[in-house]
This record gives sequence, structure tokens and C-alpha cells, in this order.
Amino acid sequence: MLLLLLHILLSLYPNGVFSSHCTTSTTSKTFERCMTLPTQQASIAWSFHPHNATLDVAFFGSFISPSGWVGWGINPTSPEMTGTRALIAFPDPNSGQLVLLPYILDPTVKFQKSPLLSRPLDIHVLSSSAALYGGRMATIHNGATIQIYATIKLVSNKTKIHFIWNRGLYVQGYSPTIHQTTTNDLSSITTIDVLSGTTAKPHNNIMQLKTAHGVINAISWGILLPIGAVTARYLHHIKSVGPTWFYAHAGVQIFAVFLGTVGFAIGIRLGELSPGRVYGLHRKLGFAAFCLGWLQTLALLFRPKTTNKFRKYWKSYHHFVGYACVVLGVVNCFMGFEVMGEGGSYAKLAYCLCLSTLIGICIALEVNSWVIFCRKAKEEKLKREGIFGACSGKESGSSS
Repeated sequence: MLLLLLHILLSLYPNGVFSSHCTTSTTSKTFERCMTLPTQQASIAWSFHPHNATLDVAFFGSFISPSGWVGWGINPTSPEMTGTRALIAFPDPNSGQLVLLPYILDPTVKFQKSPLLSRPLDIHVLSSSAALYGGRMATIHNGATIQIYATIKLVSNKTKIHFIWNRGLYVQGYSPTIHQTTTNDLSSITTIDVLSGTTAKPHNNIMQLKTAHGVINAISWGILLPIGAVTARYLHHIKSVGPTWFYAHAGVQIFAVFLGTVGFAIGIRLGELSPGRVYGLHRKLGFAAFCLGWLQTLALLFRPKTTNKFRKYWKSYHHFVGYACVVLGVVNCFMGFEVMGEGGSYAKLAYCLCLSTLIGICIALEVNSWVIFCRKAKEEKLKREGIFGACSGKESGSSS
């Protein structure tokens, strides 16, 4: 019980609370300000000199692999990885000694189209250096702490700086490979006013938007859309229901798509509010499900009559697009739980229970449908062979 309570208490606090405290003093220099960064147990210290617009910076990070890399940089235009001018430290592949090289993170790095190569920065870096915590005898290992120093000439009257930092598992030659893509690794961005020491205020409603986005999409794409498909598949052949199955199917599907559109719009807004976070596959699946959902909805306007010769082609298209939309929606819901860091949450458990209940109902209805189908097929066979009709005639004669 104590371990469970401790786990709950730890989960209530952000990662930055338990990271190492920032320090303004190093073995070589003392800085005016310091700040604990929100991810990776990193921190930063700096001194800003307004008279000549120079900034002395010390970044404190840690390695996650003996052959890994640690880096930080400045994005001159926006708070995102693309466009960052970075200083990255890693063990030299020839000597094993710590080396610090400059890199520009252009869009090709984001899409991994080509290896990241060192090149001179187009910002005024007056000096830079790196050192392991522990002095010359320190070695690069998992958890080793590194200090990266730099003196930068800033643009006059511009004191708000977009800081980006990260770390990776290994280096190919002198080319750092892509870092991990967990929520913490994609959140290693902050904007600091180096003159006042304040950070840019995050959007207060971003967590509410995330919650609304997850709940709405789980209900619409993950539950209602499959229910609509189940309604059409298993109620269509029940004669006593009549055309009610169609209105129920169409109503549930249209409501699910409209509700999913709201969740999709919230997701687009979240992307605008979080320019440093890119969830490529989750976004692509979301766009695909959104487009297929509206194709299904608009297909109702072009639904041919039962006597039309193109009706069978429309039905094939309708079934294929519908099932594809359901599969994409459910898969993307599970991916959304991972993106939000709720992979082991009660919310995901509740969704799994709802989905498993629906799957159980489908299995029961599917078995029932096959039993009815086989019974009808057997009766048709007996009728064709004249056995069923003869038996019925004898029974009616004996009863009279």
C-alpha cells in the first residue's frame, strides 16, 4: 500500500520537480541566474550583459548512453526543433575524448532524409566549450553529467530566447542520430527572457484541450463509429426491425462523424499550440480517418436505389470505406493514449473494456447469424430435394 501511495504521489508531480536543482556556480565561472528545465533533469545558468548584448550560458545535462550525445541550442525564430542552432557534445569516434561541434537543424534532419553534419553557425557564438562533471578523470557513461558553455552575441533589444535541448543514444561517425520521441523528449523547449529571468507562460487551457480531444475522439471514432457499423451488419437481416436499422445506422454514423470533426479540430488547435511536438503517424491516421468519415457521410447523398445497376458498386465502396474508417479510428485511439502518456491509465482501461464488450457482442451476433444462415441453407436444400415439403404434407394430413 505504501508503494502504491508513493507511485500515485509521484505521478501527480511534473518531471521537473524531481530534477536536479539549478546552480549559478561552476568550477570556472559564476552566473547571475539559473533555471531548472522541465525535462530530462537538465538546467541552465546564464549572465546577460545588456551593454553589449552578450549572453554567457552554461547548460547542464546528462548522457543516456556511453556512445550517446547531449546538446542544446537556440532557435532564432520560433520555439521548435527545426531551425535550431545547436552545440552537441559526444565522444570522439577516434579518440574517445569529449568533442563539441556546431550543427544547424534544418527540415531534412526532422524527416531523417540525410545525416546531420556539422557546419558553422550563422549566429555569433564568441566561444564555446564542454566538460564532464568530475574533471579530467570523468568518463562518458550512462548518467554522466555534462556542462556545455557558450558566449553568444545577441541581436540588440531581443532578450526572449528559444532554448532547445535533447540527448540521444548513439552517434554515427560525427553525425548524431535522432533522439527518442517520448513526450518528454518532444517537450524539451522553453522560451526565457534572459533579462528578467521569466519564461513564456504556457497556454492555461492546453491540458483541458488535450482531455477534450482525447475523450471526444475516443467516443466518436473509437466507440460510436464501430457501434454504427455493428448496427448495419447485424440488424439489416432482421425482418421485424424493418427500415429502422437504416435510420439507426445513419443517425449514429452521422453523429459520430460530426462529433469526431470537433475532436479533429481540437487536435489541429493543439498542434498549433505545441509547435515543438510532432506526432507524425498519429496525425496522419487522424487525417485519414477524418477524410474517410466524411466520404462515408457524403456518400449518403449519392446512394442509388435498389433497382439501380450501380447499387452493388456503391455497396462495395461503402463497406470498404466504412470498415477502413472504423479500423483507423480504433487504432488511432490507442495511439492517442500513448501520445498523451496515458498508456497505462484507467482511461485506457475503461476504453478497452468498452471495446472488448462491443467485440464480445459482435462475436455473439456473428455466431447467431451463422446459425441462422446454416439453418436456412439446410431448409432450402431440403425444399429443393422435396423432403421438407413432403414431411410438411404428411404432418398436415395426420393432424387433420
